Amino acid sequence: MALMISTCAALSACTTGETPDVDSGVVPEYGSVQTKLLEGDLVSFDVQMRGATSDADVLAFSDCVAAQYALIRGDGFVRRVRNDVDRHRGVWMGQGVYTLSKTHPGGRYIIDAEVTAAECRAYHIPMV
Repeated sequence: MALMISTCAALSACTTGETPDVDSGVVPEYGSVQTKLLEGDLVSFDVQMRGATSDADVLAFSDCVAAQYALIRGDGFVRRVRNDVDRHRGVWMGQGVYTLSKTHPGGRYIIDAEVTAAECRAYHIPMV
């Protein structure tokens, strides 16, 4: 059974249908993105940000970058292979490895690139 991933589901603010609460003092600052084409349709994204409230925020940023990259290449789906998140001195760093495909690849953690890109725009999460 495939699990379609919604980037919005990874963000706690999305569950209420609202944008992140800037009054709480937590304002995400999206930093650098490094893209590495590994082999064939396998690609790695290294992202950095400040103001994340959890690993899920960093994962959502990485998913947004992957979704937009897939659309740029003409692919419709992204499958998460591996994601790691680390935090050092207030900077959150994530590394995600994904496979890209034009058709639904099957498996777990599948991202519909068009749906995810639309969610990222709605929640002001930057993409490539």
